[in-house]
Amino acid sequence: MRKAQSNSPAPGPRKPNLDKPNLAELDLGEIELSETDLIRQIRRRAGKQSALDLRLGIGDDCALLRLRPGEELALTTDLSIAGRHFELDLHPPESIGHRALARGLSDLAAMGARPVAAFLSLGIPRNLTGHWLTRFLDGFLSLAARYETPLAGGDLAESPLPVADIVLTGAVPHGKALLRSGARAGDLIYVTGMLGGSSAGLAQLKQLAQPKKPASLRNLLSAKRRLGTQPQPPRIPAELQEALAPHLYPEPRIAQGLFLLRHSKATAAIDLSDGLSTDLAHLCAESGVAAEIDAALLPIHAAATPPAATLEQALHGGEDYELLFTAPPSARVPRRIAGVPVAQIGRISRARAGRPPVTLLTASGSQPLAPRGWQHFSRLR
Repeated sequence: MRKAQSNSPAPGPRKPNLDKPNLAELDLGEIELSETDLIRQIRRRAGKQSALDLRLGIGDDCALLRLRPGEELALTTDLSIAGRHFELDLHPPESIGHRALARGLSDLAAMGARPVAAFLSLGIPRNLTGHWLTRFLDGFLSLAARYETPLAGGDLAESPLPVADIVLTGAVPHGKALLRSGARAGDLIYVTGMLGGSSAGLAQLKQLAQPKKPASLRNLLSAKRRLGTQPQPPRIPAELQEALAPHLYPEPRIAQGLFLLRHSKATAAIDLSDGLSTDLAHLCAESGVAAEIDAALLPIHAAATPPAATLEQALHGGEDYELLFTAPPSARVPRRIAGVPVAQIGRISRARAGRPPVTLLTASGSQPLAPRGWQHFSRLR
């Protein structure tokens, strides 16, 4: 993708409809389009966004960004790969686009950075350059508009495996970024929102995708031929849209990260992308501390089912994209930040040899909390 100037107003907040994608603005159809045609279509849609920090976007060899005085640049990159981060026969294209961007926005939120611009490198098979790409952009650009994050450039290539690689740029006051390394013994541990909702939503989504009756060999071959042209994720019933939203359309906590930074509330922060048990272990390792979590204080999402699995989903499920942060006991942390609840769930302590870095308090006592969230290349997977 080359870059182009964008100077028209950004569209208002809009959440993608789970059933009816917006195809009016860009209907690529199922016809054969060249790379140039596709870039022109994407540029036309991305050109509707604008931001004071984006001097030059899609259309040239590089984008030009302008930061405000006293700010430094925050950069993050995230890779979304079919079969690993999303499934074509499970996730609607709008959700795949939304989630690809949300992953990077959540990283910026954890640093207390405000988004500046997004770059998308997209590799897709030829059969996905029609309505699938249209709907992917619906999800991606809708979230980008809500957080005033213009699509400033990227790349496009034909690929046998769908891949979306995003680079997010953000701005943070010089020397003020929230880090994983600032937690100290005695700090309290907080988390925004609810936990386990994404993991529960994925389980429900997989149930929706299961065939209602055993398929014959002829039906399986017919389905394989259909999927060779266009993926067919399950239709989301209206009564399940709210329950599946934490997984399909996670909300990056940009406003909450900005609040914590501006009001000097947090000593350390991390976003919960891989699961509480794994991400808290990362924070403890970077800060050189230990942590204790009270299971009774965890804000478990109401959609997390069945009841026996809710604690597991909250601790290890991942992809909640909430903020986990630490603050001294003297800090007055509000119960809600920008409308999102905040819960105290534990305490930071000194790291000691021979003791687990993270422990979990339950009704039956204290036990080590091993990092069992998502870890690439883990032998447990």
